[in-house]
Amino acid sequence: MDLEDIDNQAINNPLSKEELKKQFVEKTKELGLKHTFTFDEAWEISQEIKKRQDYRNKITDLHNQMVEGGAMVGEELNKLNPVKHTFAGGCYIREIFNPAGLLLVTKIHKKEHPFFLTKGKMSILTEDGVKTIEAPYNGVTQPGTKRVIYAHEDCVFITVHATDKKTPEEVEEEVIAKDFNDKDISLDEIEKLSNALNLDKKIIMNNKNSNK
Repeated sequence: MDLEDIDNQAINNPLSKEELKKQFVEKTKELGLKHTFTFDEAWEISQEIKKRQDYRNKITDLHNQMVEGGAMVGEELNKLNPVKHTFAGGCYIREIFNPAGLLLVTKIHKKEHPFFLTKGKMSILTEDGVKTIEAPYNGVTQPGTKRVIYAHEDCVFITVHATDKKTPEEVEEEVIAKDFNDKDISLDEIEKLSNALNLDKKIIMNNKNSNK
C-alpha cells in the first residue's frame, strides 16, 4: 500500500483510531521511518483539521442557503450595517455597526488581526462553538476565520489591520479571502501544523504540491 492508496482509504473507507495506529506502526517499521512525533500527536492534529474542515463546509453551505433564501447582501446589507473607515499610522481601522436582532455570516479573514467590541452584546459561532461576548471586549482573529454572528443588542465592532494600502477596497483585497482555498490561509495552516509536529515545512509543501 503506497501513500496514494492510504489517501484513498482515508476518504472511501476510513479506519478506526486503533486500526490507524496499527497501520502507522507497521508502515513506520516497513519503511524505516523516524518521526519527530507520536501517533497520538498526529491523531490529535488530524482531528483538529477534520473539525475545522467540517465547520468550513457547514458554514459555507449556511451562507449559500441564506443568500439563496433572500438574505440581504451588497449595498442593502451595507446600509443596515454602516461602516466607518479610518487610516492612521500604517493601520486601517474598520468600525461597523450591527443592529440588534441581526444574524449574519462574515467574510473569510486571511490575516491575523485584533478586534474590539466597544458596544453591545453578540453571540459568535466559530469552529470552537458558540461564544457570547459583551462590550467592552477584545480578541484576535486568526487566518481562515469565518463567523456566524447574532447581535443581541445594537453593537459596534472594530477591527484593526496593519497595511500600506490607501483605500478600503485595496485593504479588503489584501485581508479577505474569496474562499477557504486561498493560499495565504493554507500557508498559515501549514506553518501551524509543522510547528505542532516539529516538521520541515518544505517537506509538507512538496507533499501538498504533489497532490495537485
